[in-house]
Amino acid sequence: MVKIVTDSNSGITQAEAKELGISVIPMPFLIDGEEYFEDLSLTQEAFYKHLEANASVSTSQPAVGSVADLWDSLLDGDSEIVHIPMSSGLSESCHTAQRLAQDPPYAGKVFVVDNQRISVTQKQSVFDAIKLAERESSAAEIKEYLERTKLDSSIYITLGTLKYLKKGGRLTPAAALIGTILKIKPVLQIQGEKLDAFKKVQTLRQAKNVMLEAIRRDFTTRFKPFVDAGEMNLQIAHTENAAEAAQLKEELAVWFPNVPVTFVDPLSLSVSCHIGPGALAIACERIVN
Repeated sequence: MVKIVTDSNSGITQAEAKELGISVIPMPFLIDGEEYFEDLSLTQEAFYKHLEANASVSTSQPAVGSVADLWDSLLDGDSEIVHIPMSSGLSESCHTAQRLAQDPPYAGKVFVVDNQRISVTQKQSVFDAIKLAERESSAAEIKEYLERTKLDSSIYITLGTLKYLKKGGRLTPAAALIGTILKIKPVLQIQGEKLDAFKKVQTLRQAKNVMLEAIRRDFTTRFKPFVDAGEMNLQIAHTENAAEAAQLKEELAVWFPNVPVTFVDPLSLSVSCHIGPGALAIACERIVN
């Protein structure tokens, strides 16, 4: 029997995990020196209150012992584990799990997937793994599929503020100041393992058009075979921006009537702490039919 493990960066809550029959490891955060765990002792609402109060917020990775304890509780008889952490390019938690899985009693039993996903695209990977497990694919086969198709996804994000990129050292104070004065609204992208600049605009409307056009380009070029085969989904992610997310879902239905929008979720807190509230993202990826 294949058992599925992911982390809370997927956006899957503990309650949803119970319904799905999977396990979700809560990601730890340090806020003013105190440790919190996403969806256990740290809610989305509480997180943004700390962030907006200029608290010192940083991400961490799950303790090795807690991961091992979970694996131990799941491995019985002939069971195997597919562990789907957030992208190795955004956190060391993937590499830590990979190292742990090389040693007894986990070697050959636990398969750690590094398919460079985060948030809604990571969540879709979990749903794909569940579907493949239901079709009696082995853990090794599921890992192989998820890693083989890892680049068949895109995320485009527009930010509500430059404050948190500056605070995290990902943007110089001078650049942040100029951006604020000129009302520059960056659009970022996640293609694989990195969060990179994509384009700069001045309004949310312009940013949404840039993201929609980027998805259109993906659908008519590198993802065209998957779109034609009905193997693509769309998702929306946001940080405290539910109203705009709902409106964007309506726009996606007009732009891409033949591609379903499957999730409209809050963005992972591990990414949110670097970009702050007011962000809006469009994601797409190939799915298991």
